[in-house]
Amino acid sequence: MQRITYRVKVSAQGAKRRISYLLRPAKRSLNTKSNLVPSVKVARFNKSKKMVQVSSIALLSLPARSLTPMDVPIPAYDQVMLDKTLTIAAVPGDSTYFATDGFQHGFGYDLVRSYADELGVSIDLKAYASEEAALNALKSGDADMALTTASTELKNQLALPSVIVSCGYDSSLTKNGLNPKVSWTFNNANDPLAKGASSFLCDNIKINNTQKLAAFYNQKLLKDAYSQQHFQQTLTEKLPDYQTQFQQQAQNYNHDWELLVAMGYQESHLDANAVSPTGVRGIMMLTNSTAKAMGVSDRVDPYQSIGGGARYLEQVKADFADVPESERIWFALAGYNMGPNAVKRIQRKLREQGIDDKSWANVYAYLSDNRASNSRYGQCMHYVSNIRSYLETIKTYSV
Repeated sequence: MQRITYRVKVSAQGAKRRISYLLRPAKRSLNTKSNLVPSVKVARFNKSKKMVQVSSIALLSLPARSLTPMDVPIPAYDQVMLDKTLTIAAVPGDSTYFATDGFQHGFGYDLVRSYADELGVSIDLKAYASEEAALNALKSGDADMALTTASTELKNQLALPSVIVSCGYDSSLTKNGLNPKVSWTFNNANDPLAKGASSFLCDNIKINNTQKLAAFYNQKLLKDAYSQQHFQQTLTEKLPDYQTQFQQQAQNYNHDWELLVAMGYQESHLDANAVSPTGVRGIMMLTNSTAKAMGVSDRVDPYQSIGGGARYLEQVKADFADVPESERIWFALAGYNMGPNAVKRIQRKLREQGIDDKSWANVYAYLSDNRASNSRYGQCMHYVSNIRSYLETIKTYSV
């Protein structure tokens, strides 16, 4: 088809009318299931609008039939800010995101959520069975960005630019069993959404925090033969004796029963008669004071022990009711391990530094940075990350 080159000169008033038309809300509906966050600052939107207004006086090389405002694509960034939703095409995996039985999190997912928080928008995550399907969804406009481990070759074939989340520090991912090719892919490298992502991920402080987040999502815990065998044997031989108690007590206190199992394995390897040198006892390894506070008269009684642990976890979760639900479980587990007040002191210190204290990634980074001066921090890090790993394994039946 013959292409015709036009030089278009638009008056300031005409440009305003045109941009106002272009930036009208798209038909794509909001994700009503997402937890909405405060509205986007008007200044950020106005800045993007001015950028588009300036670009309206340009040399266009388009097919004659395309010279209508309807055919001019709206930058993904502008659409995201209008919808107040960042739509992600993602492929589930150890390095991207985990979403089974309502338990949604993951290394790549947490990074995306941090970026969405900075933009002031919510996330609408769409799952795809393959890297190619996710990238094609992005290319067709069904998503604003893609979270995958796709090869450079595949992304080049589709002419899609991307940002590797490690920003060149691949070893920080590989040593934790994560795929170094985890990337965010976009339709246009010049789109403010893509440029902002690159700046966000490759900031020196963010690179450091990304490496710590990779440590939390370490995938090597149950990879060696001994650990796998022990975990599988424990679940096969011991869990059937206690499964009903776990399920009943989880229902009593509104918990995921498999989370309680993961905690029980971390605490005692599901040994009802376990006793530690410090005097904690039973499947959930309750201290004497905690047992009394939770109404447990016999710590080695499986039903009472599981119930005491479940009740205490419920109380700790309530202490972090202001933390987003998707992150609350990590705060609750940290509070269960070293006390909720210890976690709240960390949160207060983060707030004083102007850091989001309701982000588990930030709390975990603080624990990592200060564990040399406080041994409880290191213990807490391992406690929470181990339970995360056990829970994922139980839910995916990969033992």
